[in-house]
Amino acid sequence: MAATGQIIVIKRKSGHAGHHGGAWKVAYADFVTALMALFIVLWLMNTSKPIQEAISGYFKDPAGNGKLTGSNQQGPKEQLSVTKENMAKLKQELEKAIQQITDFDKLKSHIEITVTPEGLRIELMESEKGTFFDSGRPDPNGSGRELLMTIAEELGKLPNKLSIEGHTDSQPYSGVANYTNWELSTDRANASRRLMQQHGLSDDQVAQVRGFADQQPRKGKDRTDPSNRRISLIVQYLEKQGAPAGAADTANSPQGAASGEQAAGPAPSESKP
Repeated sequence: MAATGQIIVIKRKSGHAGHHGGAWKVAYADFVTALMALFIVLWLMNTSKPIQEAISGYFKDPAGNGKLTGSNQQGPKEQLSVTKENMAKLKQELEKAIQQITDFDKLKSHIEITVTPEGLRIELMESEKGTFFDSGRPDPNGSGRELLMTIAEELGKLPNKLSIEGHTDSQPYSGVANYTNWELSTDRANASRRLMQQHGLSDDQVAQVRGFADQQPRKGKDRTDPSNRRISLIVQYLEKQGAPAGAADTANSPQGAASGEQAAGPAPSESKP
């Protein structure tokens, strides 16, 4: 007699796996945080040097030292002084710092740094549409502010005195009474002084502020050339800091003026820089 086998039927129940929990949320949060950090780094790489230093100062000391960056509160100065022998070194350091400003490639043709017998001369020259100052305005624009702040931070490390000069061109204009190139050149030099003293220069570091109007053009053959409109910063040699060369003659000069007063002399016809 044949044995009959028992048929066993196995039924498998289909269903969802167990709950995965919140691990994926943690991974997603880490991914978003890393992505945000990447964007912040990319943004910082394209900001100006003053902003980078301000952020760096905050993270070094959130309690308050970071707030001193860009203020007129001075820390201990480096033991560095500029003489005729090492003025070229200062020139290189300034050029390196200036290269970090926004849109440097567009501005570099309007910045000239030269070593002269009176010291290191830094010229910020205007274009036809205005580079560091808007046309007819006494206060620097965004590009002018950033550049002057950068220069002030570097020069504020030195004990050397500084002279600031304002120059305009001879382009005439009408419609503005009792305000000429004399007033404008002096106002621009004084506005540069105020900004630089707020961002690096000490209160006693500026020896002279002078407005020359259109009396000392860079291009004498074309006195209306835009490059005649400029701000000149002269870092004086250390041995001259007590009595800058020519200071005694400046008060009697028909062109120069000290301490922010406009130069005496024959008033030019009204003109527009």
